[in-house]
Amino acid sequence: MKKVKIVGIAGSLRKDSFNRAILRTVKQVTPADIDFEILDLDEIPLYNQDVEAEMPEAVKVLKQKIKGADAVLIATPEYNRSIPGVLKNAIDWASRPYEDNSFDDKTVATVGASGGAIIGTAVAQYHLRQIFSFLNAHPLERPQVFIAGAADKISEGAFVDEETRDLLKDLIQKLGEWAIRLEKGKQ
Repeated sequence: MKKVKIVGIAGSLRKDSFNRAILRTVKQVTPADIDFEILDLDEIPLYNQDVEAEMPEAVKVLKQKIKGADAVLIATPEYNRSIPGVLKNAIDWASRPYEDNSFDDKTVATVGASGGAIIGTAVAQYHLRQIFSFLNAHPLERPQVFIAGAADKISEGAFVDEETRDLLKDLIQKLGEWAIRLEKGKQ
C-alpha cells in the first residue's frame, strides 16, 4: 500500500509562530505510513490576475505540491476573527485560474493555536471550512483541534506537552484515513 502524502501550510509567516510549531510537531509525530511535507508561503506574491497567465514560480510549486498530495493540513492563527491575509492569498493563488483549482476534490483539515486561554482559532477554522466548501474540497470533520495557551507548550520550535502531541498525532492519522477513504470512494 502506498504512503499517504500530506502537505502542511501555516497561515503565518512569523518564523516562531505557534502554527508553524504545529506543523513541525506534526512532522515529528506523523505515523510511518504518511509522508508529511511542510510548504512555505514566504515567497508567494500578492495575488494579481494580471500575472496569472505567467504564474510566478513559487506559485507554480505551491499548486503542484497541493495537487500532488492526497491531503492538505492548514495550521492557522486567527486575525480579526478570520484567517490571515497571507493564507487567503495563498489559497486564492492555488485555486486559480478558475479551471485549475488545486483544492478541487482534495481532502483537507484545519488546526490552529493561540496564546490565549480560549480557543482563539475557532472562527478562523470555520472560515476555512466555508472557503473549502466553495472550492469543492472535503474537510475532515473530526477531530477538530484548537490549541490554547500555546506559548507555554512549545520548546525549541515544537509542542512538547504530551496532550497536544497526542491530539496532533490523532489529527494527522485521521486525515490520512480520510484521504484513503475518499480515494476509495472515487474508484
